[in-house]
Amino acid sequence: MDVTWTVKYITEFIATAFLLILGNGAVANVDLKGTKGNNSGWVIIALGYGFGVMMPALMFGNVSGNHINPAFTLGLAISGLFPWAHVAQYIIAQVLGAIFGQLVVVMVYKPYYLKTENPNHVLGSFSTISAVDDGTKESRKASWINGFLNEFAGSFVLFFGALALTKNYFGHEAILATVKQYAGAVTESDFLAQNPSASLMAGGSLAVAHIGIGFLVMTLVTSLGGPTGPGLNPARDLGPRLVHHFLPKSVLGQAKGDSKWWYAWVPVVAPILASIAAVALFKYLYL
Repeated sequence: MDVTWTVKYITEFIATAFLLILGNGAVANVDLKGTKGNNSGWVIIALGYGFGVMMPALMFGNVSGNHINPAFTLGLAISGLFPWAHVAQYIIAQVLGAIFGQLVVVMVYKPYYLKTENPNHVLGSFSTISAVDDGTKESRKASWINGFLNEFAGSFVLFFGALALTKNYFGHEAILATVKQYAGAVTESDFLAQNPSASLMAGGSLAVAHIGIGFLVMTLVTSLGGPTGPGLNPARDLGPRLVHHFLPKSVLGQAKGDSKWWYAWVPVVAPILASIAAVALFKYLYL
């Protein structure tokens, strides 16, 4: 699909908003008091975030690439796989999309925020919290270390896996082999443009890859969700944390507590470093 960069920026905003609505909406449903999904379990949150990534990928993967994550955008740019001229605009769109999506969650769940008595359940529906944190300053160092390791590991698997699924997707090698047989098709894109059936096969294979990314996120939340959430995405954590900080208790209830800014650097820095490492390794091995 040939679209302008402005449309791509808008798409990143919409896709990231969808991620937050579906992902943090699931967290709010499970953790906030009085909802019909209250205490329904971690699996619901994993499903929410898995489909929160999968649905935008299927909707917008061929429009903006469905980065929905500043760390991924930066990792691609540093490895030369995305133009630096559009990095700032993508990141701004992603953060604003995360803020907007979180505001939608708050609007829908406001009565249940007012009922909730646990401040961690309130903040947890916005941003990540270290399970090691017990509210004392003494626990902060352990929270930073455990949180960083968890966010880095999860983010590395996510970004490396996302590239593997979308660049090495099933059917990709068959298409490339066929391309080489056609002297007139200098590039893969030329060949696909000239051969609708091959293009349809490639599109179908890539759609399956986007479904795979959703299941990858779902599995990561299930497997590595215990320590921090996890965030795996600076926009998904920072944008909602800003919303939590600025919204008053008249909206979030008397249980609104500290936004835990002392921890906020972890889900920002760790995914960025993991993305740089994952994209660089993938490029070295396969591109």
